[in-house]
Amino acid sequence: MSGPATTEFHAKAGNQPRLKQATPGRAAKTPPQTTSTQTELPPRVPFTAAEDAASIVPGMPEARFWADSEMDYRNALPPQPGPWLILSSGGEDGAFGAGLLVGLSAAGRRPDYTVVTGVSSGSLMAPFVFAGTRYDDALRRTYTNVTAADIFEAGHSTSESFVDTWPLRELIAKEVTPALLEDIAAAHRSGRRLFVVTTDLDAERSVVWNMGAIAAHGGGDALKLFRKVLLASASVPGAFPPVLIDVEANGKRFAEMHADGGIGGQLFVAPAALMASTNEYRLPATQLYIVVNSDLKPDFKVVERFAPSILSQSVGMAVQVDTRLMLSLTCAVTKRSSVGFNVASIPSNFDVPSKGSFDPDYMKALFQTGYDQGRSATPFSNELPPYPTWPTRPSSHIEQTGAN
Repeated sequence: MSGPATTEFHAKAGNQPRLKQATPGRAAKTPPQTTSTQTELPPRVPFTAAEDAASIVPGMPEARFWADSEMDYRNALPPQPGPWLILSSGGEDGAFGAGLLVGLSAAGRRPDYTVVTGVSSGSLMAPFVFAGTRYDDALRRTYTNVTAADIFEAGHSTSESFVDTWPLRELIAKEVTPALLEDIAAAHRSGRRLFVVTTDLDAERSVVWNMGAIAAHGGGDALKLFRKVLLASASVPGAFPPVLIDVEANGKRFAEMHADGGIGGQLFVAPAALMASTNEYRLPATQLYIVVNSDLKPDFKVVERFAPSILSQSVGMAVQVDTRLMLSLTCAVTKRSSVGFNVASIPSNFDVPSKGSFDPDYMKALFQTGYDQGRSATPFSNELPPYPTWPTRPSSHIEQTGAN
């Protein structure tokens, strides 16, 4: 993607890219050395839908399952019920969720959640939350000490994406350490579960990764896969390059193309069929806590006649609508399951402006807002987030054609 040197992608309202002025900050990182032949994308090994459906990660068959597989989902759940934590998509607005969870720790009110699920930005914070409060500093650092230069390289487009995310890959490698995986593996062996969602673009199906099982496998391959899954779950299609993950089926090896988990839904609780209003499935949880990392307020702007701006505003609205619909569905499921419904979202009065992509001042302010809410007497609400109110037109402007 071409443009002025001061222009770069900005993640807003969850996942979507928006062109905006670069944020002042530290100098851009130096990209890895490449050659022209290295940047050329090799052809992919062809495979069939049947092969993809039967594929596993070599040596780690327990690493994942299809998000629509009811049987695999039930088998992957912990043996005992407990509190569940659901972390939504959110891009840089994930600073709110990170602050909220650190605030809960400071107040002494953050339990060891039996199940933690993460989508997109939620997937990046999920491992630290799952591993315990000793990783709160890492959680704070990840969401307050980064700039756009730590996430992507602007001005380096490929046939797969507008920008290159090698800085995010390096950030994940720095923060996701062998020690972190050891702690996640220990929690998994104790009966707790950590799930992260990606989207298999080839199959057009969501995939749930059993991150605790991957960590428990141990070794370099597990660490590499763990990091790849996190990168994939936060790889906004089109803006960020997808991630190829090696699998095998019936002795044949090939690579699946994985991208942002938010494509299939902004949060994950259970397979869609089990969440349906016609299903009587009851969640085996004691309480359900949902952290909404994306702003649910519409972002008014006079949209430029520029494709990325049009795409950004369109996807921003879609993310908000999808998030609210999923919250409503989840609330109904908790009621029929006799499970407590608890949701935390960015306060409607938060109005700190963002000067650009991953603006550290904006993210620090949002983190502090979440932190203060986490330490408050009511960090979560039992009600769905309210819809915004708008000035109404005089009734004379509306023709009455039906019954009221």
